[in-house]
Amino acid sequence: MNVRATVIVSKPPFRAEHVGSLLRPADLMRQRARFSRGEVGQADLTDAEDRAIRDALRLQEQLGFKFVTDGEFRRRSYHSFFYGELGNLRIDTIGGADAVGSSGEGGRGAQPVAAIGSRVQWTHPINAGDVAFLKANSQCQPKITIPGPCALHFRGGDAAVTAVAYQDVDLFWSDTVEAFTKELRALADAGCRYVQIDETAFAKFGDPDVQAALAARGDDWSRLIDKYIDVTNRILRAAPADLHIGMHLCRGNRGGHWHAEGSYEDVAERLFNALEMPFYFLEYDSPRAGNFTPLRYVPSHKSVVLGLVSSKTPDLEDKSALRRRLDDAVIFVALDRLAISPQCGFASVDTGNPVTPEAQKRKLELVCDMARDIWGET
Repeated sequence: MNVRATVIVSKPPFRAEHVGSLLRPADLMRQRARFSRGEVGQADLTDAEDRAIRDALRLQEQLGFKFVTDGEFRRRSYHSFFYGELGNLRIDTIGGADAVGSSGEGGRGAQPVAAIGSRVQWTHPINAGDVAFLKANSQCQPKITIPGPCALHFRGGDAAVTAVAYQDVDLFWSDTVEAFTKELRALADAGCRYVQIDETAFAKFGDPDVQAALAARGDDWSRLIDKYIDVTNRILRAAPADLHIGMHLCRGNRGGHWHAEGSYEDVAERLFNALEMPFYFLEYDSPRAGNFTPLRYVPSHKSVVLGLVSSKTPDLEDKSALRRRLDDAVIFVALDRLAISPQCGFASVDTGNPVTPEAQKRKLELVCDMARDIWGET
């Protein structure tokens, strides 16, 4: 690629991105296990988390990222923690028990199921403390990830909503919009200006197996897309104007396993146009995501972060191959509106993906190097 983009980016998304979660350090995992056994107290665990997060901040700064995350080091998983703070809500169960990390050589994993045991209610700031810690320990912009507002419904449907907590599904959606709106306002009040919403359902709708599973529970996948767009737009319209909000999409990420496959084609036109999201993080690290043709629907005022580097496997991608893939994407979206990242986090749950800390660092370094080569900045 001989042409370099001329637009300097001063606000999200940045040219070099990563989705957020990082491999938990072994010392932190050992301390968390000791805490679960009652061998150390909360203060000891918090001290270990603080040290690990500071190390993660230094790594991100040294590599050249313009933003920082806490790696989700205080949580088993970002989505289970978040929804748990909104009530008796479990988004991540398999066979009635909390899902655990997978192991092995990858492949399709079981789709987790939601259990809704209470109304969705925001009672306190959920991630404001994380913002404060990041601001106190780094000069880079804090980035906070929250799960998508439709994730709970996607994993359980109307049946999960009405099983215990609700008689009226519309009330569930109103509660959800209110809860997410209050959290976004609390984040803005805490000084956060960069939020990533993780709504993986939109990427999974293109999988025939997912479409069949939704039909089996009585849901029309195409109508669900419209509903989820409407709910998300209600939240975006109520969000503070100075929040930069983007959406990350992938097809599952647990110990190198995935939950769906298929192109964005079935959802692209509505995803990029009806949904009022200014930028998207799109999984594109394997053939399971299809080609770049659906990007023809991205309007000229929106941008795309291409998830070309895999967080699922330890092998380091080839720079020239990544350049060729960017050349292919530029056919549909101008280079000035593109960025690069891994397709997902390195540890959506605390047990992480089958990569080493060294491989994680090399992949993050590759993202920053590619951004400098192509756009002249990270």
